[in-house]
Amino acid sequence: MKVTEHIKQAKGKTLFSFEIIPPQKGQNIQELYNSIDPLIEFDPPFIDVTTSREEYVYIEKQGLLDRKITRMRPGTVGICASIKHKYNVDAIPHVLCGGFTKEETEYLLVDCHYLGLDNVMALRGDAMKHEKYFSPTKNGHAFASELVTQIHNLNQGKYLHEIIDSPYKADFCIGVAGYPEKHMESPSLEADLRRLKEKVDAGADYVVTQMFFDNAKYFNFVEKARAIGITVPIIPGIKPIAIKRHLQILPQVFKIDLPESLVVEVEKCNNNQQVRQIGIEWAIQQSKELISRGVPVVHFYSMGKSDNIKAIASTVF
Repeated sequence: MKVTEHIKQAKGKTLFSFEIIPPQKGQNIQELYNSIDPLIEFDPPFIDVTTSREEYVYIEKQGLLDRKITRMRPGTVGICASIKHKYNVDAIPHVLCGGFTKEETEYLLVDCHYLGLDNVMALRGDAMKHEKYFSPTKNGHAFASELVTQIHNLNQGKYLHEIIDSPYKADFCIGVAGYPEKHMESPSLEADLRRLKEKVDAGADYVVTQMFFDNAKYFNFVEKARAIGITVPIIPGIKPIAIKRHLQILPQVFKIDLPESLVVEVEKCNNNQQVRQIGIEWAIQQSKELISRGVPVVHFYSMGKSDNIKAIASTVF
């Protein structure tokens, strides 16, 4: 079922969902199931599965270093199929511009269609580790709006190069990312919102936001999005702080601000167990306010851990 259909059927009730990261290459998928199992009791209508960007590794061969491209966390589509089969929950693969040609993207989308996956999350993706700025793959998309257009065209039965003539077509519900504190490469929030509208105009059906820790920024973001004609559901993304280093890591990696009151409380902690509890309590208050304001879904970034997400969900759902 499509995300938009889940929201419509909820009739105003706020839904619970979360995002997982595929295990590293060579690891057992049971570890992933172990992190999903405790959250199924909260009846998530869908689970997002991230996709890893390719990266370079250096392998020593006869005294020389040979550079190879690899993906450390492959298998997103397969994991989605497994989740759908095991839990009877809609699983949403993340589809990236970076690292994929348009043809490879089409193959991936066709596989998703074969497997009965009704939703995809269309993302540009980050720059590779050795790049300062994002660089598109040769014959790939430079912007998420272009990727959305390709998916939307597939929904219309339009394949690349027009080499397939078939009465069958995909019907993907397309999700895209939104940034309450603007994307790190955008000159302003207003400019970033214009890029978001381009994605929606290209065919996106809903938005999931980057993590934020100040609900006022989400509400302001939604208000400004509505003002420029973005009418699709905007789902807030929440990540509970779990370790003290998150005070440095999260602002650095995601270019977000942390409220001073949260920073002060975390700095008082003597260990990460105390930090984890502060993160749970903060996310509970965030979630309660968001639910009271009628958000369609509260979406949690689990980062492979579920105990703190379960503690939050047990209180608010």
